[in-house]
Amino acid sequence: MGYQTVFKRNEAEYVEKRSRFIATLCHCETEDEANAFVKEMKSKYWDARHNVYAYSVDGGRMCRFSDDGEPHGTAGKPMLDCIQGSGITNIAVVVTRYFGGILLGTGGLVRAYSKATQDVLSSAEVYIMLQGIRGEIICEYSDLTLLQNLIAASEGEIEDTRYTDKITITFVLKEEFYVSFKEKLRESFCARLEMEEKDKILLPFLKK
Repeated sequence: MGYQTVFKRNEAEYVEKRSRFIATLCHCETEDEANAFVKEMKSKYWDARHNVYAYSVDGGRMCRFSDDGEPHGTAGKPMLDCIQGSGITNIAVVVTRYFGGILLGTGGLVRAYSKATQDVLSSAEVYIMLQGIRGEIICEYSDLTLLQNLIAASEGEIEDTRYTDKITITFVLKEEFYVSFKEKLRESFCARLEMEEKDKILLPFLKK
């Protein structure tokens, strides 16, 4: 079963009644990585009034948040709700607040921290992690173009091409296309070529 995540750091800024909210998102696989990211952001924005955080790691099995001095339930929990509602996991979000001198009230804080989190999530490149198979095929030089087209037609991605007296192609494709690809391979090359399955892996596919 696949899941959604983000690999590139992303940042979004939101201003509400002169309070500045800077949301930073980071890919984190473990709680230790998430805590290290939070520490990094607190060091970077050491002069801010608050550095509120929320994270969902270990495939969503480990979730934590902190209000970092904001009234209980007005910051960290709404952020975590946004993360979980997005379906994206293995990420941490820190929202840094520079106080603008005007109190926002409980409802205003919830809306502000939620908006900052939603903004940074919606502007990020989201990838869907799906079960995939890494395979290898050895072919003649004359077979190369047809084989490349066949892999591309099955939404596969070539990782490596080695040229000797023959050509060895290492590629990955979604598990759901594995059976149909092998059938097309056999038909296209009259069973001359065979795919050797190397291993099963999780593959990232950019969400469209």
